[in-house]
Amino acid sequence: MNYDWTDTTIGRCYVSATEDGITSVKLLDKDQVNDRLPNEHTDKAIDELIQYFNSELKVFTVALHMVEGTRFMKQVWNYLRTIPYGKTVSYLDIAKYLNNEKAVRAVGMANGKNPIPIIVPCHRVIGSDGSLVGYALGTDIKQHLLSIENPLSFGIQSSLF
Repeated sequence: MNYDWTDTTIGRCYVSATEDGITSVKLLDKDQVNDRLPNEHTDKAIDELIQYFNSELKVFTVALHMVEGTRFMKQVWNYLRTIPYGKTVSYLDIAKYLNNEKAVRAVGMANGKNPIPIIVPCHRVIGSDGSLVGYALGTDIKQHLLSIENPLSFGIQSSLF
């Protein structure tokens, strides 16, 4: 297993990979990890994450190696990769796409178990009413990621007075 990290506006992003691609992205405290054992995939992921947080990257191209998860979870994660930068969909939208409107909660569970957040953009999934519900890294981070992508819709509005 290879791994590397970069500090971002949301914390230290720790990236793990095999020789086939990225297996996980996690947020860790700075004192939790300092070791590095990079490979070509971690290098590319770190470079792309830095570009993303600088609003210079809209589509991640790093290879992924998603080995964990059920068939249903992988269907959800594959769908997440199709959501365009700066756009959002609801959990219900994904359930409908998967031809199972009653699977809204299962879609939420799959979203919460996404091992490669940010790169597989589970933060782009919101409640049917537009609320920023259910994000494994916290709704404040979800808000931040969405504001990077679409500051007019998701940026934190400053006071007018």
